[in-house]
Amino acid sequence: MNRFIGIGRLVADPDIRMSTSGTKIARYRLAINRRPKEDGTQEADFLSCLCFNKTADFVERYLRKGMKIAIAGRIQTGSYEDKDGKKVYTTDIIVEEHEFCESKGGGNTAPDAGQGYGYQQRQYGNPTITPRQQSFIPQRAPRWESPAGFNTADLDGFAPVDDDNGDLPF
Repeated sequence: MNRFIGIGRLVADPDIRMSTSGTKIARYRLAINRRPKEDGTQEADFLSCLCFNKTADFVERYLRKGMKIAIAGRIQTGSYEDKDGKKVYTTDIIVEEHEFCESKGGGNTAPDAGQGYGYQQRQYGNPTITPRQQSFIPQRAPRWESPAGFNTADLDGFAPVDDDNGDLPF
């Protein structure tokens, strides 16, 4: 199975072209971070990505330099001869799907540093949460209480648990 899934940032604005047969082609490079080394340094891989037709339309319309996206597709290798007659080998990701990893407007910068493309990330010295982010914090559901007039005889042999602490029994 040939399947690639990755998350990274666009190194530059995508290059959009039309082939001689009328196929729209979008090409861009995606920087994907590797795991940090023990000394804290981090390296990245720069992958060449290709999209065709409707996927290329999406890229042309929505993707810009610096955006963090997730892609899914397949790896394709190839080769060609350059102008000097030397054989050049290529490896590209043929992208079939895109997902945004950040929302427009937040970014990884300070609030007044201009427009970015993501949620404001918490910094360890300043753990602020915006009202919008607060709505995404999971809340514990309230305990169920029987409504007025509820009769346990309607349970067909099942009885409510008296010592229920709100946790599941498994």
